[in-house]
Amino acid sequence: MSRFFAYIARMKNIRRWGLMRSFSDENIQEHSLQVAMIAHALAILENKRYGANVNPEHVMAIAMYHETAEVITGDLVTPIKYYNEDIKHAYKEIEKKAEERMISMLPADLHDEIGALIQPSDEEAFEKQIVKGADKLAAYAKCLEELRSGNREFEKAKETLEATLNAMPLGSVHDFMVEFMPSFSKTLDELN
Repeated sequence: MSRFFAYIARMKNIRRWGLMRSFSDENIQEHSLQVAMIAHALAILENKRYGANVNPEHVMAIAMYHETAEVITGDLVTPIKYYNEDIKHAYKEIEKKAEERMISMLPADLHDEIGALIQPSDEEAFEKQIVKGADKLAAYAKCLEELRSGNREFEKAKETLEATLNAMPLGSVHDFMVEFMPSFSKTLDELN
């Protein structure tokens, strides 16, 4: 009996933004879906506009599993996770061990394929960079949605994420910021 997908199903129970008051709660399952959709679009943009040659569906699958470790570790809040280099390094090791534990729950014949999505190889650095961009874009979108609702709690996170996104070397991230991100600040009536 494999427990892998029973654990994955618990992603809906892991709340994001733990230290922040939110108008709308977000869990890592819905976050992972949004990141996967954005990563897919970024990969297509990189291929079409910047001459990349990546498989958008593979990038999407990596993004879908990018929070897998958190069903074991929970979502450690950013101010703690990145407090200093020692904590950052230690947490990366904890995440790696949690990912390995999740992979070990799979039937042996699925380790290679699903495990490679949970822990992409160093040869997939560009794909991981796209997923990181998508992850930051999804977080930025959350900030815009909260601010649109009048929640000033997300102002500093928005500023920090905006600076991070502007510094990213991916043209697709900058294109997404210009072409898609402004609509996240709109109400439904404004979108219609």
